[in-house]
Amino acid sequence: MTKQPSDTARTPVSPHPDPPPQAGEGVGVRRVLASNPPPRAGEGGTRAVRRGRVGAGLTIGAMLAEIAAALAGAGCEEPRRRARWVVAAALRMSPAEVFARPERVLSGAEQARIAAIRDRLAAREPLGRVLGHREFWGLDFALSPDTLEPRPESETIIEAVLARLSDRCAPYRFLDLGTGTGCLLLALLSEYPNAAGVGIDLAPGAVATARLNAAALGLHGRAAFVAGDWGRALAGGFDAVVANPPYIATSAIAGLMPEVCDHDPRLALDGGEDGLAAYRAIAADLSRLLVPGGLFAGEIGMGHQAAVAAIVAAGGLAVETTLPDLAGIPRCLVARRPF
Repeated sequence: MTKQPSDTARTPVSPHPDPPPQAGEGVGVRRVLASNPPPRAGEGGTRAVRRGRVGAGLTIGAMLAEIAAALAGAGCEEPRRRARWVVAAALRMSPAEVFARPERVLSGAEQARIAAIRDRLAAREPLGRVLGHREFWGLDFALSPDTLEPRPESETIIEAVLARLSDRCAPYRFLDLGTGTGCLLLALLSEYPNAAGVGIDLAPGAVATARLNAAALGLHGRAAFVAGDWGRALAGGFDAVVANPPYIATSAIAGLMPEVCDHDPRLALDGGEDGLAAYRAIAADLSRLLVPGGLFAGEIGMGHQAAVAAIVAAGGLAVETTLPDLAGIPRCLVARRPF
């Protein structure tokens, strides 16, 4: 859900990409392909055949090197890891299985399927959009044109709530403002089996997608998703409010990576002239929405730490801290309603 992924240094390409996949890296690949199968031979991969990129005896290792080189040349981040995902998606394997079998020879049809996905990524289409799904907090989330792709940086919000609401059996009530795919709310409900929550989004298409994700994860009985303008139409009583609002300044959107500015919905990116418009709207209702002592955890953009803290404090909350993501960037502002 982070609006612009952090830069990653490019590394030399090898036939056997390194580092090996992390635990859980392949969650959801088979489910994704079952509902969104890759092109059959001749549905996009034949162009690669005519260019001479498909050949007899080509192995997974050789194909990984070729894909990584193509993605690096197109300016894609983490080309070797992305190459592993391309092959995994096309072959209905986990990235770990791909890593473990570099010597496996690919058929012509398999090479064509891989080439079709590779070409879409080289054109700077995000892999999540190609597959139609993205993993978040170990769960699989369907995407739609009205939703951001959930991204690892946003897991900082989940970690913040888990560290502060320690009773996993409590019947907490959660509110997710700007829910998108529903990933924040549904990840929390997966950790708190007696909790329930509401997700709000201005886009009806996002609400529909979040409902589908709740049903697919078996959490629809505890999650309600509705279209609305932040929390203005809601009564209070929430133990925690989470949010990943739009925080990109309007003038900066055109300069974002193509994967973001060309594929993520503008409504979920545009934070107004200074990138803080959504936070002003959210902060105005937080004291009313939260129970005394209730928790707010919201994602912030780079350089927004002081400004968002001031906005939230002006709304009546006590700012507790700002937590960094795995890259060390201040990512999640944590505040509480005073007792």
